[in-house]
Amino acid sequence: MTKGYLQKNYGFPVKRYVQTMDLKNDPQLIAAYREAHSNGKIWKEVMEGIHSVGILEMEIYILGNHLVMICDLPADVDWDEAMARLATLPRQSEWEAHVEHFQQCREGDTSDQKWKMMERMFHLYE
Repeated sequence: MTKGYLQKNYGFPVKRYVQTMDLKNDPQLIAAYREAHSNGKIWKEVMEGIHSVGILEMEIYILGNHLVMICDLPADVDWDEAMARLATLPRQSEWEAHVEHFQQCREGDTSDQKWKMMERMFHLYE
């Protein structure tokens, strides 16, 4: 049965950013990537950094080796500035190096270079 996912209402304008990336198509690497992102496994400093640049919510969805990441930020936060700041925070580059061997990316890419922004081509509401 499909249940859907509840969304938090922040009471202020929020922008949603949707990105995609592929993992290496290896079941063992995909399982290890899932494990690295399971509750309690993401490094505390990385979680703190995500929140400190204004990200309210971050979700990653997976289908096979395809990932989709959804990030919600206050409407007045500049995405590019937030990502540039995130890249400089404690342990962020170390985390990127830790997960890059699972990902189809170039060695040393930052998170913002790995994840490709998706274009919204349809929405139901006005």
